Amino acid sequence: MKVSREQMAENRRRILDVASRLFKDKGFDAVSVAEVMKAAGMTHGGFYGHFSSKDDLVAQTLAHALAGDSFGDGEFSDFVRSYLAPRHRDNPGKGCPTAGLAAAIRHQTPAAKAAMT
Repeated sequence: MKVSREQMAENRRRILDVASRLFKDKGFDAVSVAEVMKAAGMTHGGFYGHFSSKDDLVAQTLAHALAGDSFGDGEFSDFVRSYLAPRHRDNPGKGCPTAGLAAAIRHQTPAAKAAMT
């Protein structure tokens, strides 16, 4: 059965969301492709229809996570209050990608580093 373009895009977004959470929770090196795909509810073999390698996944996950990370139109004080709240502090996998991944980026590929800057 052929997967529609919409379903492919949704699957890719799901993989990126899951990878972002896992990378922030555990770090890049502690997360395997198989773990990402299992958490996304997909097969390991399906990974290569979306990404060429784990390094590609890391770089694209960073770009995806950072694209969705913005201050919005609110006041800076509201952002700081939200950022420092226990729900953000206690759930790093759902938190700020910069705070969750910045220290580990130095060991990644140039493409991943470029996505972070």
